Amino acid sequence: MLRTAVVNGITTAYEDTGGAGGETILLVHGHPFDHTMWAPQTAALAAAGHRVVVPDLRGYGASQVVPGMTRLETFAADLAALLDHLEVTDRIGLGGLSMGGQIAMEFARRSPGRLRALVLADTFAHAETPEGRRARDAMADRLLREGMRGYTEEALDKMVSPRTVATRPAAAEHVRRMMLGTPPEGAAAALRGRARRPDYADSLAGLAVPALVLVGRDDTYTPVADAEFLHTRIPDARLTVIEDAAHLPNLEQPHAFDAALTDFLGTLPPAPVTPPLARPVLG
Repeated sequence: MLRTAVVNGITTAYEDTGGAGGETILLVHGHPFDHTMWAPQTAALAAAGHRVVVPDLRGYGASQVVPGMTRLETFAADLAALLDHLEVTDRIGLGGLSMGGQIAMEFARRSPGRLRALVLADTFAHAETPEGRRARDAMADRLLREGMRGYTEEALDKMVSPRTVATRPAAAEHVRRMMLGTPPEGAAAALRGRARRPDYADSLAGLAVPALVLVGRDDTYTPVADAEFLHTRIPDARLTVIEDAAHLPNLEQPHAFDAALTDFLGTLPPAPVTPPLARPVLG
């Protein structure tokens, strides 16, 4: 069930599924999608006893649109505020795909003490190049002028592989619907902020929790080499390459993706018996 909460001054939509006893998992969608991209993982993880929180980022899905520029730091702060709203004080497993993975890296940089594990799918750690910044800014301008349809039709066959289109047409159509349904103002704001992201390579080298890196074998946006860099950069990381998938292996090959994810969560050491994380007292 989709719920809403006012966090950081905006209305955020989210699902909170599953029960107590397992890990608390927060999954962050990519651009230009929404929380429903995690539907297979939400079902699989909740069935395994985990609590799964999947928000729509500001500007996406049913969350409030904030025009202008949204930096990754703002997205990460929204996630922390949502966890506070939900009174989640235990350390969490945090996962993100593509832009969502970069938001997860930013969260890990800002709030390492809130993490129990990190999952990075089809994403990369480096700051944007000057050429990339210009391209993202130009795309933001285009989305504001034209809307999402032209970009969606051009990018769909990179988001999912031709095999997915042929053998899993419902998954490909789901991706198309998410892209078309994204508010252009929200997508443009995220593009401008993402173009100005920091480099996360150094902070990942100091990551003190286990990590899982996943990537679709046929991903051209974030190829296997980008995943291999993350795997070697993070001290305690495992790498899984998902065959017959492009940029969205969680939807293209959900069974393989879910198997890697649940296996990884099963290898986590027992959670330390410590007091809940302290929260500042205001006022």
